[in-house]
Amino acid sequence: MYVPSIYQAEDPAWLRRIVEQYPLATMITNGPQMPYATHLPIIFSPDDASGDGSPEGATLLGHMNRANSHWDSLADGAHAQLIFTGPHGYVTPTVYETTPAAPTWNFVSVHLQGRLELIPTFEETLEVVQLTVQAYEKNFGDGWEMDSSLDYFRHIGPAVGAFRFQVESADGMFKLSQEKDPEVRERVADRFGAGDTGRGRELASFMRKFNQPDHNSA
Repeated sequence: MYVPSIYQAEDPAWLRRIVEQYPLATMITNGPQMPYATHLPIIFSPDDASGDGSPEGATLLGHMNRANSHWDSLADGAHAQLIFTGPHGYVTPTVYETTPAAPTWNFVSVHLQGRLELIPTFEETLEVVQLTVQAYEKNFGDGWEMDSSLDYFRHIGPAVGAFRFQVESADGMFKLSQEKDPEVRERVADRFGAGDTGRGRELASFMRKFNQPDHNSA
């Protein structure tokens, strides 16, 4: 991913933050005619879940439907890329209050490159699914307990394939109007924050946090 220096995060902990807050990734691997691309949930492994630095060197866990032809193409040691997309939105030139001007799109994206390790046993696969549920219930849900549904999990589990992803490198693009003066950036954030969509308000909040002078502390 090409990332101009102005849109880079000086603190790599911001990359981890995106992976944790926007964990639906697109996994891309080579295919016979074109790349495979599958959207799937990703979490940090328990050994790496408490980290606060770069995702590089970490182990991630994921799973997908075995009926997906993408799964059949995977092998231990294969290279793969995971793409995570954060908040994003269109920037109209009217907020700049100058001419000439051009519209743009503010967005956040993190790309992780690494290698796959397929999980061979059903019990380990079930553990990945359980860990995923626990992580998402803690961060996004209502604290639902899965104990009463374990038999159902075991029934559908054979249709699921799980894997580990060893992160070898990480890139992040934080395109949040950094090229503009602070007062213009604030107008852009205000415009997003006043919009009708939760995505816009989320982007406004993210812009203000990231563009603070001490934004290196994620």
